[in-house]
Amino acid sequence: MPSAHRFLGFGFAAADLLLEIRADGQVSFALGAGEAVLGVKDRALGGRSWQSLFDPEDHPMVEALFAGLGDGTRAGPVVLKVAGKATGHASLTAIRLPQNDGAISCALSRASGRGASGLQSRETFEARAAELMSGASQELELAFVELAGLSGSAAAAEDPARFQALVAGALRAQAYRGEAATEVGPDRYALVRGRDEPTDVVAQRIARVLADAGVTKVQTTAAAVPMTGVETRKSTVQALRYALNLVFKDGLAHALPGDLSQALDEAMRTALSNAGALGAAIKHRRFTLAYQPVVSLESGELHHHEVLVRFGSNGSPFPTIRMAEEMDLIEPLDMAILEETLQALQRDPALVLAVNVSGRSLMRDSYVDGALELLKSRPWANGRLMFELTESAAVEDLAAADRRLQALRAAGCEVCLDDFGAGAASLAYLQQLTLDLVKIDGRYIRDLAHGGREATFVKHLVNMCAELKVRTLAEMVETPEAEDAARRAGVHYAQGWLYGRAREAPANDVSIGARGRARAGALAIRSALDR
Repeated sequence: MPSAHRFLGFGFAAADLLLEIRADGQVSFALGAGEAVLGVKDRALGGRSWQSLFDPEDHPMVEALFAGLGDGTRAGPVVLKVAGKATGHASLTAIRLPQNDGAISCALSRASGRGASGLQSRETFEARAAELMSGASQELELAFVELAGLSGSAAAAEDPARFQALVAGALRAQAYRGEAATEVGPDRYALVRGRDEPTDVVAQRIARVLADAGVTKVQTTAAAVPMTGVETRKSTVQALRYALNLVFKDGLAHALPGDLSQALDEAMRTALSNAGALGAAIKHRRFTLAYQPVVSLESGELHHHEVLVRFGSNGSPFPTIRMAEEMDLIEPLDMAILEETLQALQRDPALVLAVNVSGRSLMRDSYVDGALELLKSRPWANGRLMFELTESAAVEDLAAADRRLQALRAAGCEVCLDDFGAGAASLAYLQQLTLDLVKIDGRYIRDLAHGGREATFVKHLVNMCAELKVRTLAEMVETPEAEDAARRAGVHYAQGWLYGRAREAPANDVSIGARGRARAGALAIRSALDR
């Protein structure tokens, strides 16, 4: 290839380093600041594979980026982790020139860090998309891709891990900076991308990547919403969430909003409607309580029940609780649940119950004062009620939170920190709050019997709590092996499918532990079906 032609190919972007990669994946030409960008001198790059230059977790994305290129087309930029450099990143843009024997010309520049790699969770995606929008140097759009038939393909069944990496790489290759992509629903995905190419280019490139990997009979469609018309980060997240939920429910067959401004307007109308319905549900007690048993690992007997709220026939109550927090309705909801819990305690003098309280409710004097007033007129609740502080909303002023918790403890109630290990703030909570009980997040308990990192974490946590005179509770105990491992680790109490599912009427049989163990196999199957 003539030198002039080569440099014409590199003229498509300013860069710190220019590479030409042959069809076999080897670097055939390098010019620029190779050592500054990749930690390798230019003359040492020739003959190396491109895979040796970048972190393995980014290989599927680069493979998809290259595979999606047609003659004369460009892709990127995407931000990659540099191999062997813990904090090193490079921005890569690629072009496939016609009549160049399949070689790909790449322009690389030094780049700052990026968000999480791989497909992101919905919450992470919403937050990161809002960040990217505020700092982007180009106009962005929220693109949706539907890959009908993907989950039922033979490739998905043959090698699930490789298949997931393939799909994630194909989506990230089309995303802005190669990072903002998420799964919206079955065979439906969302990503943030630049508006410099038609949306159908996304569908064509992803279809080409899947076909090259042998994934056939997948119908690929795409649509997009311009990320314009909103100014604040909070408004951006609300609009994104509305658009994501719309595609989750109705797919791309539904007419998408014209832009984020229209999505925000529709989101606000929906929110007002939902707020009215939720407010009425709280006022008129259109919810029910369910009771899940907690047993003592020392005696095997019933210790208390956790009170869980249920709304109609819906599945997990978490979306409704999250909505209550966002709409400033969590305090009246928590208070209504507390009132119903106290009525249950009054009906059955043998009950001991734990009720959840959001961090937002706890930080309001009105909730704590109301709870203390209720307890003052109900002395029979003394020693029979526990408050579980959830991390669904973060507590920023832990000193103020501790003062309110101590007021509840002084009124005869114990205090539990829920889901320890699930949130980044857990250790700070344990350090600054005076607690009676810590509930260990179920993801550590499930694999506790197998040893390894989870077992080490739990053992150290139990020892630390023992020094602080705080008892521990293991959640999601589903097998006798997990129960035995929790007991050997020194955990005091256990909760999970091994002992019974949450139900409308609390159990009162002290042999629940033995009965649960006898039914362990059946409950494990039912847990997978019901969750």
